[in-house]
Amino acid sequence: GPLEMVTRLNEIGGRNGIGRIDIVENRFVGMKSRGLYEAPGMTILYEALQAVEQLTMDRDLVHLRDRLAPEVAEMVYYGFWYTPKMDCLLALIREAHKYTTGAVTLGLYKGNMLVSGRTSPQSLYDAEVASMEGGGSYNQSHAEGFLRLQGLPGLVQARVRPRDY
Repeated sequence: GPLEMVTRLNEIGGRNGIGRIDIVENRFVGMKSRGLYEAPGMTILYEALQAVEQLTMDRDLVHLRDRLAPEVAEMVYYGFWYTPKMDCLLALIREAHKYTTGAVTLGLYKGNMLVSGRTSPQSLYDAEVASMEGGGSYNQSHAEGFLRLQGLPGLVQARVRPRDY
């Protein structure tokens, strides 16, 4: 189960110097304090989660996750777990991770982690589309038109409001 998995990852990660954190943090009451933490198992799981998220989340969802992650962390840190705000954030996290599933291979060495493989049945990555080499299903001439349209507001603004610098 989950407890056994984290316990085993704590052993493996601990042997490899993973998950040691030394920070000066801002306490809820306003003072700063030094925190020394060791969480190898959860650090490994978080690295693996991010590797799968890279495959399964689109750009806008990743940006939303990155904006809300500090808010969720602060709510947990301050002990505000049983609040309506936290319920809403957790519902969003559950929905955001609806398709986050897969397998990750990590290498651990002297405090470092390296993703050496990742797969997901829900992967949004398509090598045929992502190839910049040509010959795939992606027509590179489409990018030229897109970039012209994307830059059009800037061209108009530059003509109407030229800068002196």
